[in-house]
Amino acid sequence: MTTQDIVAVEGSTRPDADVLLRATDVTKTYPMGRKVLRAVDGVSLEVRTGETLGIVGESGCGKSTLGRCLVRLTELSGGRVEFDGQDISTLSARRLRPVRPGMQLVFQDPQASLNPRRRAGDIVAEPLLVHRYGDAAAVRRRVAELFDVVGLASAHLDRYPHEFSGGQRQRIGIARALATDPKLIVADEPVSALDVSIQAQVLNLFADLQEEFALTYVFIAHDLGVVRHVSDRIAVMYLGEIVELADTEALYEDPAHPYTQALLSAVPDIDDGTLTDEVPRERIILTGEVPNPVDKPTGCPFRTRCPYARERCALERPRLAPTASGRHTACHYPLTG
Repeated sequence: MTTQDIVAVEGSTRPDADVLLRATDVTKTYPMGRKVLRAVDGVSLEVRTGETLGIVGESGCGKSTLGRCLVRLTELSGGRVEFDGQDISTLSARRLRPVRPGMQLVFQDPQASLNPRRRAGDIVAEPLLVHRYGDAAAVRRRVAELFDVVGLASAHLDRYPHEFSGGQRQRIGIARALATDPKLIVADEPVSALDVSIQAQVLNLFADLQEEFALTYVFIAHDLGVVRHVSDRIAVMYLGEIVELADTEALYEDPAHPYTQALLSAVPDIDDGTLTDEVPRERIILTGEVPNPVDKPTGCPFRTRCPYARERCALERPRLAPTASGRHTACHYPLTG
């Protein structure tokens, strides 16, 4: 393999053939009077074919905005996104249209993402009609197949969204995403609006679909338990930046960034250590408020809440870089052990 066959990006170095989606220094800003809100601030990552990359962080950290940028649902303010080897960052709507079937998005709230005035079958059929799948009969057959794939009856094709439960509505959203045979699905908190009893069913559906259709997922969530269940790797976001990127089990067993450590300590632990040899996590309470993203702190954005911050943290912004343990962390003094 030649040097040209390897592309180095913050957070990973992988052969091109192994990477379905690559984001390089992606930025999304919004003007706020005389200042600028940096919702996504220089994010670089890679998503490998067939994997699930989880993205977690507190509300308002930029997770959903990043997901929309990755599929060009939101225009980038800077940086580059490559999908399946093609730079899609600046493609016009006309040139982006042939790319759209390969990347789809499942929204957080199924009730808000489905048109209440259209029948469920028509909602799922819409992407097929837009991309000229076939005649009316072929589209109808395909929609019935998709309903069966996601666990809905074809008899439900003519029902309206309000006639379904929350879990069923999300299955309709998933069927719509599958309609164009995508390679990549960005799932934006797809179970957070569902009852706990239904969440497991939908998560199992995602897993079954990934195996059946060789899908690649970007799975966005704030529930770290959910992300651990579905993800191969996890990226942790804070104030629009990725502060840690690691394999799932490595991140949960030994977080390197103080923010990740604090997030994991807040996950309820059913086993307090009395049933296993595992030592329960010590609860870490972060002091202070989340900084205003319009006026981010100098240096490390987490330093105002970090119990380990030093003088260098206020002067120099840490970059996402590999640590001795192999994960990538944006911290001048990554944790060990």
